Amino acid sequence: MRIDEIKRTTKNKKKRYVGRGGKRGKTSGRGTKGQNSRAGRKKRPELRDIIKKLPKQRGYAFNSYQKITVPVSLALLEKHFESGATVSPHTLLDKKIVKRFQGVIPPVKILGKGALSKKLTISGCMVSAGAKTAVEAVGGSINS
Repeated sequence: MRIDEIKRTTKNKKKRYVGRGGKRGKTSGRGTKGQNSRAGRKKRPELRDIIKKLPKQRGYAFNSYQKITVPVSLALLEKHFESGATVSPHTLLDKKIVKRFQGVIPPVKILGKGALSKKLTISGCMVSAGAKTAVEAVGGSINS
């Protein structure tokens, strides 16, 4: 066997070019001058600014699970309902006093603001102590 008859077991690696004719000569693809062309270049990460602005407390993203109760005053009930009517979240929705929140009728609390002269039946709503006395004084009733 002669030395010119020996075959390679691995591929021949391409020669690294030097100077202007090669692939990585002169500035080595870094452009010219500036922070990016220097050795040991290191830019401040932009993502760090975004991360630092996020709230530090645990569980900040879950405030959306809190139930939002919609306050309704006695003055609104006086204006929109007749005597002897039943007040419930569905009737309040029909009269457009309450709007749906994320596709669901929100819980309603009736507050004692304003005067009430009509006899009403309240069901399915939370009622404040002042509103309860005002409704019962007129002759209305509250069903939980």
